[in-house]
Amino acid sequence: MKKNKIALVTGGSRGLGRDMAINLSKKGVDIIITYNTNEESAHEVIRHIEKNGQKAKAFQLDTSQIKGFEDFFNQVSSYLASTYGSPNFDFLINNAGTGLDQIIAKTTEAQFDDMLNVHFKGVYFLTQTALSYINDKGRIINISSGLTRFSFPGSSAYACMKGAIEVFSRYLAKELGDRGIISNVITPGAIATDFGGGNNRDNQEKREIIAKITALGRVGEAEDIGSVVAFLCTEEAQWINGQRIEVSGGMLL
Repeated sequence: MKKNKIALVTGGSRGLGRDMAINLSKKGVDIIITYNTNEESAHEVIRHIEKNGQKAKAFQLDTSQIKGFEDFFNQVSSYLASTYGSPNFDFLINNAGTGLDQIIAKTTEAQFDDMLNVHFKGVYFLTQTALSYINDKGRIINISSGLTRFSFPGSSAYACMKGAIEVFSRYLAKELGDRGIISNVITPGAIATDFGGGNNRDNQEKREIIAKITALGRVGEAEDIGSVVAFLCTEEAQWINGQRIEVSGGMLL
């Protein structure tokens, strides 16, 4: 019997991460998600995935707290070993994150450090810790932002960390090539989720502005991103490596 692939999706209890996890499960992938504080939402995602016929498990993790990574992977590997007979998994999707809307002149060191820890330092060292658990020929998908290509006031600290993630993704592809592990980065445009206070979902004036500067004439939805992440974990995507893939509907072309 063919063994199911297993994906670990950070920040999988809501928004983009939720849809990534669900889309992966539709392709026959078993799922592990992390959540920071919203355990109830995480279990709702688990129930949804199980209805798709796949196994799923949620673990609490603050991805900005690097000292907790070893204990986290001890928990994950113990679950995997008891459930599948191996402590390893196949796909790592680094999605967890928070937003910051603050111009450069008013950005504090604490705000900067928050962005650094969750969007770059946390991703870097979570991935480092995960490397011994990722199966050869696995996949790493990092989530960046269209804000690394186009610039809006108030997004500098967030976008700088995402720019670092894009460089990191290329280095992963180079250094892990001998294991057959593929690394790519997805850069969403404006998406209608609760991220950043939910403005892209709830602020009609902003939605109209976004639609006007997007070639396809609308705001993105979570499933626009989740389906691409799921595709990158298929055999059909086995020759896509070290790439920045913008999924924005053609924003600011």
